[in-house]
Amino acid sequence: MTKPPVPASQTSGARRKGRSVQARKDRRGLWAIGVVALVLLVALAVALRTTGQTSDIAGVETFAKPPQGHQPGQLTYPQTPPAGGVHNPAWQNCGVYDQPIQKEMGVHSQEHGAVWITYRPDLPAVDIEQLRTLVRGRVFTLLSPYPDLPAPVVASAWGVQLKADGTADARLSSFISKYAQGGQAPEIGAPCTGGVGTPISR
Repeated sequence: MTKPPVPASQTSGARRKGRSVQARKDRRGLWAIGVVALVLLVALAVALRTTGQTSDIAGVETFAKPPQGHQPGQLTYPQTPPAGGVHNPAWQNCGVYDQPIQKEMGVHSQEHGAVWITYRPDLPAVDIEQLRTLVRGRVFTLLSPYPDLPAPVVASAWGVQLKADGTADARLSSFISKYAQGGQAPEIGAPCTGGVGTPISR
C-alpha cells in the first residue's frame, strides 16, 4: 500500500526542528570549550602569580623546610652559604657589603624574605661591580663576599640555592625576582632594615 505523500509544510518543519536541535548542540559544544579555556586561563594566572611571573630556573636546589628559631653565637649549617635555619636574634640590614657578614644574621634576613648573593673574595673587581649593579636598588637583597664558596657566585634564599659559574649568569637576576619576598620565606613582610650592619650601598 502506497503511503500518502508528506505535506511540504511538515517536511519543512522537520528540517527546521533538526536544525534547531543541531544549533543547540553546537551552542553547548562552544560553551564547553569556553569553560575549559577559562579554567586554563585561571590556572595559568595562578601559576604566574605563584612563581613571581618567572619560569622555572634551571639548577636551583630546594632543601627540606629549614628549622626556625633564635640562638645566639656561631652556628653550623648544612649548606655553604646557608639557605635558612636557626639563626641569631638580630638580622642583617639588606644592601651591598664589601666584607663578609655574619652568616647567622644573613639567615635571619632570609627568614624575612631576603635573597643573599655571595661571591668568592678573589673575583675580579669588574665582576664584583657587575654583582653590585645587579643588586643595587633591589629591596630585600644582600650582597657580600664569602670565603670558601663551592662556586664563584651563590644565590641563596630560605630553602633554595643556586650556584653560578660567573657574574654574567642570567639566572641570578631571575633568582632574585622569584625568591626575594617569595612565598618560600616564613616571615614575608618582616623588615630588612633596622637590624645590624651598614651596607656601602642599597
